[in-house]
Amino acid sequence: MKTLLLLRHAKSSWSDPGRADHDRELNRRGEKAAPFMGRYLRESVLVPDLVWCSTAARAVQTLGLLGRDFASHADVIYSQDLYMAGEGVLLESLHHTHEDASSVMFIGHNPGLELFAQALFGGGDEALRDNMARKYPTCALAHFEFDVENWGDIKLGSGTLIGFTKVKDLQAVRIGS
Repeated sequence: MKTLLLLRHAKSSWSDPGRADHDRELNRRGEKAAPFMGRYLRESVLVPDLVWCSTAARAVQTLGLLGRDFASHADVIYSQDLYMAGEGVLLESLHHTHEDASSVMFIGHNPGLELFAQALFGGGDEALRDNMARKYPTCALAHFEFDVENWGDIKLGSGTLIGFTKVKDLQAVRIGS
């Protein structure tokens, strides 16, 4: 069994129009959202063995703000190829993941990450899939499981969607608790 987590980077800033897209950093909202998601991942025992992270500043910052568990527990591969990657590049990267990792996270960008999540869906909660299709906001997480032993055996349409989590929903639960 393999677990795949697809995390869209947290909300980024557009305050400096002269800054290259790759170099855009998180805004205040993004800086608050990523730790919420990190806490959720820890509490749900979803800290991955390996993280594939785009080299874009906002993706790297998102990873850093998830919490120390990610820095100490997970191996991290920073890849320029993940910056604005489509589903083909994401699937190829997944296929090149070392087999020791049973749980992998991608931190990337839309539209590629959202399209990849939609393409992986082969079963699971239809309501979650519909929710994911409506909007895959910043710092949202799709959680898939695959009944395979090797990452290279994963095909589009073969994933079971276990969860789709938005920071907005996590914040509402915290406020309501």
